[in-house]
Amino acid sequence: MITYPISKINIGLQITGKRTDGFHNLETIFYPVQLRDALEVVAADYQEFQMSGLDVEGDPNRNLVVQAYELLKADYQIPPVRIHLHKNIPTGAGLGGGSSDAASMLMLLNDLFRLKISREKLLKYAFLLGSDCPFFIHGKPVFATGRGEIMEDVTVNLPEYYLILVKPPIHISTAEAYQNVVPHGSRLSLKGLIGFPVFKWKGNILNQFERYVFGKYPEVAHIKQVLYEQGASFALMSGSGSCVYGLFRSEKRGLEKFFPDDYQIYRLRL
Repeated sequence: MITYPISKINIGLQITGKRTDGFHNLETIFYPVQLRDALEVVAADYQEFQMSGLDVEGDPNRNLVVQAYELLKADYQIPPVRIHLHKNIPTGAGLGGGSSDAASMLMLLNDLFRLKISREKLLKYAFLLGSDCPFFIHGKPVFATGRGEIMEDVTVNLPEYYLILVKPPIHISTAEAYQNVVPHGSRLSLKGLIGFPVFKWKGNILNQFERYVFGKYPEVAHIKQVLYEQGASFALMSGSGSCVYGLFRSEKRGLEKFFPDDYQIYRLRL
């Protein structure tokens, strides 16, 4: 059985406070994006995990996909499986690729072995794997609070826009980004702002991680500047970076000349 995990962008990201459990409360809008990985799982006589495509740092055996399998195997009678994950979503980008892979693994195993796990229980399993994993079970635009697991459906109308993603060869540590952010509330309601025309988002819908990341990695700030100079209606860093996205009213070509050859550029229709 094969599935194609999606990615996400954050439309706004505010860190509102430090929690007693060591995590942070946040406010953001998760928006699904059709930049996808490929995940295939089949029942097997022995456990095997293979990966292809883009490189992923860390021990493959501790990949979130493997952790998702182990999480369900602890509670259900499921056999060994062969897993093949083809990475197309860049890592360390703020696009949620690892979390999406894990959530997709939970749903795939549920279907493959007919475990009949309810959606509510899948969301709980997903939260054990990562704060934004539940969003990828949900799969629709949401206003998220708490650690990202408290979700409220929100309408975001972007059908006439093209999305440009620019990923420099920089891996941003999410833990490092959180350690260097100063929590504070927003002066404006993100849920209210999302209803404004996109060109009014600039300067109002913010990503609080940008201050730290742009200071340490000026080249990430430069991406945002270039996107605006080339006509983006709105541009923002996604998550804790390092990917920056721009929303354009028309298909934008020729951006490669503004960036080094080792930058990854993706074009998607919303």
